[in-house]
Amino acid sequence: MKIGLPKEIKQNENRVGITPSGVVELVRNGHEVLVESGAGLVKEPLKSEYKYFYENQIIFTYFHLAGLKDLTQELVKNKVVAIAYETVQTPDRALPLLRPMSEVAGRMAVITASNLLLKNTTHDGLGILPGGTPGTPKANFTIIGGGVAGTAALRLATGMEAKVTVIEFNENRIRQLHEIYGDKISILKSNHANIAQAVKESDVVISTVLIPGKLAPKLVTEEMVKTMKPNSIIIDVAIDQGASVETIDHATTHAEPTFIKHGVIHYSVPNIPGAAPRTSTIALTNATLSYAVEIATKG
Repeated sequence: MKIGLPKEIKQNENRVGITPSGVVELVRNGHEVLVESGAGLVKEPLKSEYKYFYENQIIFTYFHLAGLKDLTQELVKNKVVAIAYETVQTPDRALPLLRPMSEVAGRMAVITASNLLLKNTTHDGLGILPGGTPGTPKANFTIIGGGVAGTAALRLATGMEAKVTVIEFNENRIRQLHEIYGDKISILKSNHANIAQAVKESDVVISTVLIPGKLAPKLVTEEMVKTMKPNSIIIDVAIDQGASVETIDHATTHAEPTFIKHGVIHYSVPNIPGAAPRTSTIALTNATLSYAVEIATKG
């Protein structure tokens, strides 16, 4: 099979779809690989690339079609075989090709929040450290969702000694988190009242809600955001699937990552892992290569 690795044209997307060693593996399996200079594509095709679609073409990448009606229609119209990383599931309902980027995004959400908490020339944060110092208050982090991204965020936030509240819907997952973290964190059942109270008390809200293949539910309402203290922070990792925060009505970029609404700093970059391209590319190739080889071999 002839496999193309085109250049990524999405703004501030620095990841590559496959590593050089991955290309070698595809060639070793008898496939021809064409690599464009500056490659390669990781995120969904942009409008300027629709003209390259053709019938039975296989595109294997992140699509996040729940929030992209025009792209969905173009793929269907051109009869493209679109295989979305984020919807590939194993029999146990795990998402193996989404997991590595969710892990990166969860960690980066906490790193980003830690920076936004500071006061500097680019933004006016609360001026506190996540874990404080002896005799000073810690930052209150609320993490909505206890899945892969949420757990990655939780692990780093607790490691930084922040005060962490996790909001999760699944009872089994709540028990698992309690067994692992005990009284190191607070765990609340996901419902409107608990979310409202946690958001109000938070210095940082990180939403990691995911329903595979569907738009993210609006769990954080505008009224909740209005109750937050000035210069507190919301990071919506779910922006790829339409955002789970009502006050986030557009995606931002790594070049201009934040906007302020109701006095709250909002961060809604859809390709968060793109800022850590070396880690992200290796992690992504580790997960996707075996699938790419099988798709290419079986056609």
